[in-house]
Amino acid sequence: MPKKNKLTTPDWIREGFDSEADYNKAKGINKDKKKTKSFKIKECPKCKSKDVSVVLEGSGEGTGWLCKKCGWKGEDVNERELNEDEFMKYLDEKGEKVA
Repeated sequence: MPKKNKLTTPDWIREGFDSEADYNKAKGINKDKKKTKSFKIKECPKCKSKDVSVVLEGSGEGTGWLCKKCGWKGEDVNERELNEDEFMKYLDEKGEKVA
């Protein structure tokens, strides 16, 4: 007969929580993976356009950002974090085809 593993009491019970959901909330554990997915987009800090690109400058000078709409150049581009629904809306507005 194969050896059976012993059952253990879950942490949320041992620590005195009323439910696993209360335990997860108190510990900052998020088991819902869909809500945690996010996408980052770059924006021009001057005109808020999303039409920015990386610019590689001469030898050893480093990199920067260039806004194709207003001509802004710099190193500190804004970064916005979008959830999946906001990102899909952004792609629709931009005219990108989504499979």
